[in-house]
Amino acid sequence: MKVTLRIWRQHDGASLGRMISYDVEGISGDMSFLEMLDVLNERLTVTGEEPVAFDHDCREGICGMCSLAIDGVAHGPEGLTTTCQLYMRHFSDGDIIDVEPWHAESFPVVRDLIVDRSALDRIIQAGGYISAPTGAAPDAAANLVPKKAADRAFDAATCIGCGACVAACPNGSAMLFTGAKATHLGALPQGQPERNARALALVNAHDAEGFGGCTQIGECTAVCPVGIPLDMISRLNADVLSALGDSGI
Repeated sequence: MKVTLRIWRQHDGASLGRMISYDVEGISGDMSFLEMLDVLNERLTVTGEEPVAFDHDCREGICGMCSLAIDGVAHGPEGLTTTCQLYMRHFSDGDIIDVEPWHAESFPVVRDLIVDRSALDRIIQAGGYISAPTGAAPDAAANLVPKKAADRAFDAATCIGCGACVAACPNGSAMLFTGAKATHLGALPQGQPERNARALALVNAHDAEGFGGCTQIGECTAVCPVGIPLDMISRLNADVLSALGDSGI
């Protein structure tokens, strides 16, 4: 298989970027998209050119590092799939494929296809935790959790923090990510004492980082590789309103 890649190249955050075309031949359909980029980089290295910088780690759809927009879609054309788990058999011989970094104000480009997503980490630091001291780990059956609440918390906890929701949102909002982090803890009995204050702290951090507001368009859920549902945002909004009511605002 032969494909033509039009890749965003940018030396650093202060430089202007542009799309550069590369022909990549001898591609197997069993290669992942990142393995195909590895082939390209090996050839660029041999010819003395600068390899394309892109983020990756586990390559198992777990870490969320493989943050690429492929043909304008975060993580590519396959639903519920990270870039590292996207295989070249989903493309055709002769395809022209555009490869870009996440385009969002809160995700500045570091180099080529790598963006700085530390804004998501700072949202977590603002309230993605339970502060009550609990001592050693309790027995698993000490705090009974209803099955419905446990399932809800687990669904929220599957968020890998890749930022695809931000990249897909016309407003550059991270509310799906923020809602998942709030629901993860807020659905559990241990998270109830700080539930409303936690939600408010997360949203305040979200806004301080320059993310846009949510207008319920739903593009975030369409590209989420683990299928976080849109009602996570509704749950977050309800907790924030409760927090504002408790404070008398």
